[in-house]
Amino acid sequence: MTRPELPPLPADADLRKLIHFSASDGRIWLAGQRMVLIHAAALGALRRELMESVGPVETRRIFTRAGFAAGERDANLAREIRGNASLYEMFAVGPQLHMLEGAVQVTPIRFEADPDTGRFYGEYRWEHSWEAEVHKRSFGPQTQPVCWMLIGYASGYTSAFMGRTILFKETSCSGMNDAHCHIVGKPLDEWPDAAELSSWFKADSLLNTIRDLQTEVESLRLEIAPDADKTRLIGRSPAFLAAYDLLQMAAPTRVTVLLTGETGVGKERFARALHALSPRASGPFVAVNCAAIPHALIESELFGAEKGAYTGSQAARAGRFERAEGGTLFLDEIGELPLEVQAKLLRVIQEGEVERLGSTNNRKVDVRLVAATNQDLARAVQDGRFRADLYYRINVYPVIIPPLRARRDDIEPLAQAMLERFASLHGKPVPALTDHACEALREYAWPGNVRELENIVERAVILSRPNREVDSKDLFPGMILPEGATIDRKGQIQESRAAHFDCHALLDRLQDYGGGLEGLERALLHEAVDRANGNLSAAARLLGITRPQLSYRLGRKQNQEDQA
Repeated sequence: MTRPELPPLPADADLRKLIHFSASDGRIWLAGQRMVLIHAAALGALRRELMESVGPVETRRIFTRAGFAAGERDANLAREIRGNASLYEMFAVGPQLHMLEGAVQVTPIRFEADPDTGRFYGEYRWEHSWEAEVHKRSFGPQTQPVCWMLIGYASGYTSAFMGRTILFKETSCSGMNDAHCHIVGKPLDEWPDAAELSSWFKADSLLNTIRDLQTEVESLRLEIAPDADKTRLIGRSPAFLAAYDLLQMAAPTRVTVLLTGETGVGKERFARALHALSPRASGPFVAVNCAAIPHALIESELFGAEKGAYTGSQAARAGRFERAEGGTLFLDEIGELPLEVQAKLLRVIQEGEVERLGSTNNRKVDVRLVAATNQDLARAVQDGRFRADLYYRINVYPVIIPPLRARRDDIEPLAQAMLERFASLHGKPVPALTDHACEALREYAWPGNVRELENIVERAVILSRPNREVDSKDLFPGMILPEGATIDRKGQIQESRAAHFDCHALLDRLQDYGGGLEGLERALLHEAVDRANGNLSAAARLLGITRPQLSYRLGRKQNQEDQA
């Protein structure tokens, strides 16, 4: 019994729209991923260098794993782009992207898949494999298949698409002087040589050795300096490291530290890091937001109160200074303190004693004071809003925490740490960031600094979906790619900037038409539906909108026509 011939691959116009050339800033995008056009000869040179330095086994493993990672990334696009198409058309995103990316020409021979049971069997013919060409050019005809990265891509794509390990094997290869390459894919447990086949996809031998050595080095570092990473501060930019170095130098001393910086830069985190690095780390860390406590209560909160000291005071109560005994007291937004409380605070700092409200006795306290503000305290002194003597007393050791826009190199590691934290908090898998998302994070101005980054990342985690990376539009709704170019049906680069669209002629025709903008939109909607033979998903792709958006617009137009 002969199997029915597979239909041809679907049109790839929806995929070509995802390829975006932005020549003005030297970048190419595939959806949210940054791509690079590179000479096949350069990849061949890299292959040759690896073959000569680490040998063919490790070279094959490295290329296979690199291809696997690329395939996994492309699989995330399939259901997003063709979510309403047939399974065959949806899966075809991978082979078609492989062709658009210039890797190989793909012809499907057999495709059997059932996502519910995980059953999969696929056969494909490959022609014009870049890998077979460069390998044979460098090393001559081979006795074993050499399309390592391409096999890795097919396996990574299919495994991510099916949700289980599906590995492909090359049964013939043009690098062996065969007429073309031929590949077969099926679940790992259905391969008789599964152990050998899966070994090429594992981080083994050289890679594992390097990682093991790194682990040993890190363990030795922890043994030598066990407290080196207690602070949990994340940063590697020069601006961050300069502030952190000042923090480390102040930690072993008793000096009062003043942390300054814009709202949301993480002043409390720096204060906690200072406490953790200091000899007082085993003592309490007490934080007070001076702006959040009513002025009438701030004195009793800081210094405590005796029973009956004020209306409603039913018992003696220790203040924050006493609760921080032997540790660190952090006064955030110290510039918001009333002047009368500032005077009492100065005395506590100078004398090391507190006097509770309603008491005549002084209590000795051993507290390290850390203050923070986003105000210009020197200007506040000039305006009479802050005592000069207190300012000079707390400004002994100022540490300026830079805004996030001044520490761009810290944004990605901060975002990654937040992704992990919020994914754990909300019980979701940790999503990855696309290249375009990382670029958007770096380019954003961050007026709200680290606090704003936290809010944006938490929202993205909550809205994230399984097996889908977080893109720029998930972080910043409404963001679009920079103006540039895409690929037309003939494979030519085509400008896509609005400036190249003949709006002048369109406006003239719109005036002649007489239906106005509403009429033009109605005509475009119906034309797209007719051209797609009633397939709303395909029509939506032609218009560059989603299917729900198309349905809403069609329904709105219909209602307007009915009312008319």
